[in-house]
Amino acid sequence: MKRPEAAPLPGDAENVRLLGAELLSDSWYTLRKIHFELRRRDGRWQPLSREAYDRGNGAVLLLWDPVRRTVVLTRQFRLPAFLNGSPDGQLIEACAGLLDGDEPEACIRREAEEETGYRIRAPRKLFEAYMSPGSVTEKLHFFIAEYAPGDRVRAGGGVVEEGEDIEVIEMPLADALAAIASGRIQDGKTIMLLQHVALASVNTP
Repeated sequence: MKRPEAAPLPGDAENVRLLGAELLSDSWYTLRKIHFELRRRDGRWQPLSREAYDRGNGAVLLLWDPVRRTVVLTRQFRLPAFLNGSPDGQLIEACAGLLDGDEPEACIRREAEEETGYRIRAPRKLFEAYMSPGSVTEKLHFFIAEYAPGDRVRAGGGVVEEGEDIEVIEMPLADALAAIASGRIQDGKTIMLLQHVALASVNTP
């Protein structure tokens, strides 16, 4: 995985004046403190400072078998989750990764095969979303792709050199939705994709 370059600061906008930035950390991703002025709704300009963490943009994919009504998910250790209440840090997620300079579809094809072992045929982009806009610049590109058992070409599991040790999980969509309700699935991007599939299934004649 290449280290992403920090995105350059944009120019001023109608209601925002950028005054400067301090680099706080760039040991892997980039943490900057941004000083700016924001024009409030009453017309006054208010000086503010906020920290912004730049790790590049990413893509996420849910593998969905509409015939058997199953999904393919992963389970892996996430340190921030462990530090914030997850008993073992193991989160169940849809496969995802940083773009690393690729287009979103190329990224998600790569990540799906690395993480799950499935070679996806026809990914369909759903939408884009900022996942934690209060502090992180990352925008995620959301995809869905249908799969069948014969599409699995390798074991998956991730890239050992990058510290990945990923378990591949196939489960009925109903079980995945129940896992959201019970708290077994707590990853935001995964919840969004599972609920999208559930809603689309209900609305499909």
